[in-house]
Amino acid sequence: MALLLRDLTLDISTDEELLPLEAARQLGVDVEMLRDFRIVRRSIDARKKSRIRKIYTVEFSCVDEAALLQKHGTDRLERLPDAPDVRLPKVKVDHHALVVGMGPAGLFAAKRLAESGIRVTLIDRGRPIEQRVKDVDSFWASGQFNAVSNVQFGEGGAGTFSDGKLTTRLKHPQRLAVLETLVACGAPKEILIEARPHVGTDRLRKVVVNFREHLIRLGVDVRFETCLTDLEIHKGRIAGAIFNNQEMLPCDSLVLAPGHSARDTYLMLDRKGVQLDVKGFAVGVRVEHPVELINQIQYGDFANQLPVADYALRYTDNESGRGVYSFCMCPGGEVINASSEAGGLVVNGMSRMARKGKYSNSALVVTVGPQDWGGTTLGGMYFQQQWERKAFIAAGAGFMAPAQNMMTFMGQGKGAVASSCRPGVVETELCEVMPDFVYYGLRQALPHFNRKMRGFMTSEAVLIGVETRTSAPLRITRNEKGESVSHPGLFPTGEGAGYAGGIMSAAIDGLRAADQVVQSVL
Repeated sequence: MALLLRDLTLDISTDEELLPLEAARQLGVDVEMLRDFRIVRRSIDARKKSRIRKIYTVEFSCVDEAALLQKHGTDRLERLPDAPDVRLPKVKVDHHALVVGMGPAGLFAAKRLAESGIRVTLIDRGRPIEQRVKDVDSFWASGQFNAVSNVQFGEGGAGTFSDGKLTTRLKHPQRLAVLETLVACGAPKEILIEARPHVGTDRLRKVVVNFREHLIRLGVDVRFETCLTDLEIHKGRIAGAIFNNQEMLPCDSLVLAPGHSARDTYLMLDRKGVQLDVKGFAVGVRVEHPVELINQIQYGDFANQLPVADYALRYTDNESGRGVYSFCMCPGGEVINASSEAGGLVVNGMSRMARKGKYSNSALVVTVGPQDWGGTTLGGMYFQQQWERKAFIAAGAGFMAPAQNMMTFMGQGKGAVASSCRPGVVETELCEVMPDFVYYGLRQALPHFNRKMRGFMTSEAVLIGVETRTSAPLRITRNEKGESVSHPGLFPTGEGAGYAGGIMSAAIDGLRAADQVVQSVL
C-alpha cells in the first residue's frame, strides 16, 4: 500500500530534491522512513506575488502507515486507493468496427477496440501528419487553401495544431491511462505529474505518428483521404458506411468521432434522420500580448525564474447574463489561421513544447445559445459560418485575418497592429466581424479583466478575429449505452459529437465509446 500527501509546499527558490526532507519534517518522521517517494502532481501558486510557491502531491510508503495515518490522517494525508481495473474481456466473436475520425477520440477508441479483439478500420478524411504539416505550412506561407488537409482535417485532429494541453476537469480513472499512453508514444514524462500538462504542437506531431504505428501493429487498418459521405442502414441499424461517395464498407458498429468542423458530416447526419440536438458554444477573438508582459503581470519579480505564465479569466455581464471568458490560452505561442472552408476565416492558438514564442495568446469569447440563431438544430453551424465569411471578406478575401489594436477596439487610443498570425493580418473594425452582443460583451469584460490582471488592457495587445470553433455547434444524441438514440450501431464520441472539450476529455470519451461497443458484443 502507499500514502498520498497533498499540499506540500516549497518556496520557488528551494531545490525540489529537498521535498522528501520537507515531507518528513511535516510528518515528524525520519526521512529514511519514507520509501518509494515520488511526485504525483506539481503546480505553481502565484496568487501572492511576494511569495510564489510550488505545490506538490506526493506518494510514498513507510514502515508503519497505520500509525502515521492515525497521527496525521486528514484531507492532506490518506491511504492511496487501489488503481481501478480498466481492462475489458476479449471479444471472441468476429466484430468489425469502423472508427471515423483520427482525433484523440478516434485514436483512443481504435486502440481500445483493437486491444479487445475487435477488427478495426480507422478512417480520416485528411492526410497523414507528415503531409498535413507541409500542407498547413504552405497555407500559412502563401494563403493557398487546401480543403482536404488543413488545421481542422487530418491525422491527429484539430488538437495537433494547438498547445497540446492535457488539462481537464474530469476526475476520471482513465486519465492516467491516457497520459501513460501518450508518454509511451513519445510525450515527455513530465505530463504525468504537472497540474497543467501540455505536449506542444511540435512534440504532439511525433506522438501521433508513433500512435499510428502502434495501431498498425495491433492490426488496425488505417486509411487516409477517405471522407464519410453516407450511412448504410439495414432494418433500422447501421450496417456500413459510404466513403468518398463511392466505396461502401460494411461494419457491425460505427464509432463516429468527427471534428467540430465536419459540417458536411453534420448535414449528412441530418439528412439521414440521425437525431441531433442544439448546443451552445462561444464566439469571440484571439488576444495577443508580448510574453514578457503576461509573465510580469502574473509573476512580478519572479518572472525570469518561472516557466512562461498562463491565465484564466471570467466575467458575467449582469444585464445579458452572458459569460465572457478566456479559453485555450497558449503561453509563448502564436495565433494561427485555422480555416477549413473556402471563403471563411477562423483563428485559433498554438504553441510548441518549449513555449519560447514572443507572444502569448488566448481566446476571449462570449457565450452563444440557441436563442441567437432561432433554435434550429443546424442553426449554430450556420451562425458560425456567417461570421467566418464576414471575417474573410472584411480582411480582403485572401485568408488574412482581421485585427485591431486593443485600445482602438475600446475607443481609448491607437496602437500598432502586429501579430504572429500567418499569412498575416489586416487592420479592421472588429465590430464588422462579430455579432453586436459579442462586441459589447468583450468591451464590457476587458476593464474587468484589467482589474484582475493589471496591465492586461494595453496598446501592446492586439485582437484577431474571428474565433468561432470553441466547441461543436450541436450534439449527436446518444443513449446510456453510448449509441445514437435514432440509429443503433452508431456510437457518437468526442468533441465533434458534442461530448468533449479538449484532447484529454475527447480521449477519455473515445475510450468510453470503445468500452460500450465491446459491452454490446459480449
